[in-house]
Amino acid sequence: MFRPVLVLLALLALPLSASAQETKAAPNGILGLVPEDVSREGRVTVEGATLAYTATVGSLDLYASTGEQTAKIVYTAYSAKTAQGTERPITFAFNGGPGAASAYLHLGLVGPKILTFGADGTDGTRPVLIDNPESWLAFTDLVLIDPVGTGWSRAASADVANSFYGVRQDAESLAKAIMLYTQKAGRLSAPKYLLGESYGGFRAAKVAAALKENQGLLVSGILMVSPFIEGRFLANSDDPLSAALQLPSMAAATLERTGRFSAPALAEAERFAMGDYLTGLATPPREREAADALYSQVATLTGLPPADVARARGFVGEIYAKQAAGQGRIVSPYDAAYSVPDAYPEEPDVRNDDPMLDGYSRAYGAAFSTYARDALGVRTAMTYSLLNTDVNRRWEWNGSRGGDGRALAGASGDLRDLLSTIPAFRLMIVHGRTDVLTPYGASRYVIDHLPPDLAAGRAHLHVYPGGHMFYTDATARRAFTADAKAFYEAGTAE
Repeated sequence: MFRPVLVLLALLALPLSASAQETKAAPNGILGLVPEDVSREGRVTVEGATLAYTATVGSLDLYASTGEQTAKIVYTAYSAKTAQGTERPITFAFNGGPGAASAYLHLGLVGPKILTFGADGTDGTRPVLIDNPESWLAFTDLVLIDPVGTGWSRAASADVANSFYGVRQDAESLAKAIMLYTQKAGRLSAPKYLLGESYGGFRAAKVAAALKENQGLLVSGILMVSPFIEGRFLANSDDPLSAALQLPSMAAATLERTGRFSAPALAEAERFAMGDYLTGLATPPREREAADALYSQVATLTGLPPADVARARGFVGEIYAKQAAGQGRIVSPYDAAYSVPDAYPEEPDVRNDDPMLDGYSRAYGAAFSTYARDALGVRTAMTYSLLNTDVNRRWEWNGSRGGDGRALAGASGDLRDLLSTIPAFRLMIVHGRTDVLTPYGASRYVIDHLPPDLAAGRAHLHVYPGGHMFYTDATARRAFTADAKAFYEAGTAE
C-alpha cells in the first residue's frame, strides 16, 4: 500500500513467553525466529471444477558477498496439480508501501482463500475467510513474497536492513529471491509473471529489470494493480498535469457518492480534465469571468464549494478529502466514494486516520497469521507485520532516505526497455476508478506515451468500479480475474 502520509504498524517480533525471553535468546538472532518450511495439500473449486494444489510456506536465505547471511525472505507458494506440471505459468506477487506484506493480494485477490468484511464489505471486526471461487490458481501457480521487513521476512539486524530498504536494493533482493525459488522449484522453463499492487507495481518493473540484468531471467509479463508508476503524478497539488490526471477519479467518486454515475458522465469529466481544466491551470491567471466558469465546472465535478475551488485556484487535490463529502465527513484517498464521519471536524486539514488503510483492511494481517497457523501449519514466535512504518521511514529514494525523493522516482523507462528487449513481454495495468491516490489517469498517460511500436497490442489498461483495493468487491474481482485469465491465455497462445 501507499499513502501520502503513512501511519503504519511498527515491526514486532515477540517471543512465546516473557520468561523464555529472559532466559534464552533465539539461535541465529532474529533469523532463528523465521518459521521453518512447511507444506500442505489443499483443494479449491473454481468455475465448477475442483483443483488440487500443494501449499508451501518457505524461506530463502540471502547472503552478502562476504558469505555472511543478511536476511531471510518468506514466501507462500501454491502449485496446482495439473497436466502442465512445471511448464505452467508461475506468478510472483508482492504488495507495496514500501513496507506492506503480501496478505492483501493473497487473501484479497489471488489465493485459494479470500477474506470477506461483512454484509457491506467494510466490517473488519468480524472478517470471515472463505474459499475463493476466483482464485488465480485456475490459470497460474502463485508465489506470494514478503519483502524484507514485512510479514515474517527479516534482515539479520537493524543495520543490515538498510541494505534492503531502497528502490534499487529492494529490486535486487527480490530478483535474487525469485531466481533462488525458480531454481529450487525447477521452474526455469515456466512462463514467469510479476504481480504488484501500488508501490508493488513500480517495484515489479524494477524487479523485472533486475532479473534481466543481474540474474539472466526474463519475465513474460507484468500485472500492475493500482500502481504508482511515476512519482511526479502522485498528489502533486501544484502541477497542472498531475491535477488533470487526478480529476477524473475525483469526478467518478462524486458521481458514485451521489448515485449519478454513468460512463458518459465520466467520459465528459475526462475530456474536461485534459482540455479546459489542464490549459486553465497551466496558463496565466484568467479574467474573472473565465476563471469563475472554470472553477464552477470543477466544483460541479468534485462536489466542492465553488468558493473553496476558487481559493485553491482550481488545484483541489489538497482539499478534496476534507470537503468533498460535505461538512463533518471525510473521504478516503484510496476510495473517494467511501466517506465516514470526520474525527476532527474542527481542524482545517486532514487529521483522520485513513478509513480504508487504517480501517477494515487492517484485518488482513491477523487473518493471514491465523490462516497460516491453522491451515498451513506455520509455527513461529514472531507476529506477522502487515504494514511496517520503519521500512517506509528508512526507504531510500534516489539516494536520499525518506519520502523527499519519491517525486523523482519513475518506472516508465524500465517498461520501455522491457517491451523493447523482450518481444514476448506484455503489460496489464488495472485501476479502480475512484482511487484518487494512484489515479487511473496517470497510468493511461504513461501507456499513451509509450512508443506505439512497443505498446500496440502489448500494453493494456483496465478500469473497474471501486478504489485502490477494488478487488474487495466481488463483482470487480470477478471482472478483473476474467481479464487476467485472458491476459495469460493470450501470452500462452503466442
